[in-house]
Amino acid sequence: MAKGLLAASYADGHYGSRTVAAYKAWQESLGYSGIGANGIPGPASLAALATNRFTVVRPLAPGAKVAFRGVTINSRTRAMLLAAEGKLGFTFVMEQGSYNPGGDVTSAGTHDGGGVVDLDVVALTSSQRTAAATALRQVGFAAWVRSPAMGNWDWHIHAVAISDTDLAPQAQKQVGAYYEGRNGLANNAVDDGPKVTKVTWEEYQRSLA
Repeated sequence: MAKGLLAASYADGHYGSRTVAAYKAWQESLGYSGIGANGIPGPASLAALATNRFTVVRPLAPGAKVAFRGVTINSRTRAMLLAAEGKLGFTFVMEQGSYNPGGDVTSAGTHDGGGVVDLDVVALTSSQRTAAATALRQVGFAAWVRSPAMGNWDWHIHAVAISDTDLAPQAQKQVGAYYEGRNGLANNAVDDGPKVTKVTWEEYQRSLA
């Protein structure tokens, strides 16, 4: 509000679309662009904002980009995938990773930034697909099983790492849809996935302590 980027009426404790837009403008004022100005607080912009106002006690960072089974993701996403696999007892087959602008037109830009993966589940049974989506949600992904009936694609799981600071705007909207009980697709239908307590990766980790 002090910078004139957010009306006082929207300072209501809810990090909604107006706040995202205001924070994006703040990031741009600091010289950031692309996924560095996506409206999600990252360590550098938070530090600049915090000057003499507050202290960031639990900074969140996506980590370095890493190669993982033929795709590029970040180290936070990798840790989340491995944790979900530990719950399942089988290994995911990567179909599409992150930081892949224009890589697949059916993805609508969700993979342009970090924190987003598509997992090939063609060979899995229905119960295995549900179990996989459940495990992914339990460790902090907004995850949905996608069938060929939903679009021009094979069976896969689309998973978005909640609170990843590198998320593309389109992926941010999918996380919002997940919290609203929707399916993250253009039709905004009701979420038909497994019901779990919605958590971030960091919240999941703290629950294990």
